[in-house]
Amino acid sequence: MRPRVIVNAAMSVDGKIALRGGKRIKISNEEDFERVHRLRNEVDAILVGINTVLMDNPKLTVKEKYVKNPRNPVRVVLDSKLKIPANARVLNNMARTIIITTDNAPQRNLPAEIIRCGQEKVDLKCALEELWKRGIKSVLVEGGGTIIHAFLKERLVDELWVFIGPLIIGGGAPTLAEGEGAADERDVIRLKLLEHRPLGDGLLLKYGVLND
Repeated sequence: MRPRVIVNAAMSVDGKIALRGGKRIKISNEEDFERVHRLRNEVDAILVGINTVLMDNPKLTVKEKYVKNPRNPVRVVLDSKLKIPANARVLNNMARTIIITTDNAPQRNLPAEIIRCGQEKVDLKCALEELWKRGIKSVLVEGGGTIIHAFLKERLVDELWVFIGPLIIGGGAPTLAEGEGAADERDVIRLKLLEHRPLGDGLLLKYGVLND
């Protein structure tokens, strides 16, 4: 058994999720921020990769600005080498934090539960199974592009929500799904459009992932 996995991301019209070099840029509008925080408040856990922590230093909590009396979900960080800074904001006391790393990672004393799955890189199926054992039935994956691609490639995604902001970033910037691209048509990840609607000055798309 594994939790339900929802991927959520905001990207430019040309599919970029950050500036060149991974520098953060505001893509979502106020309507989308509210939607995301309401979604965070509904799931059991929010998951990001270590690069998102290093680049953006997020708290991964629900803002009272958007949700009254928010229920902060568990924060999950995939960190294969266990290099998360001790002062990372995701390690504060605002919510429970789980770090999923590998058997080869060093031993560290951090204010978080540490789970080991895999040798050189985190085994995603093992990670989801371990989260399920801890009562986590739904996971919101928020990035970055390498993590999103890994979940999609292993067919571990149930829903994909994409907000498209009205901007172009251009080549050399990270995309929604990083990693090694498909070299054969059989390796393409196919989606089914479930919903689409304008959201402020942007467009919200909801997809299901076709696993056959």
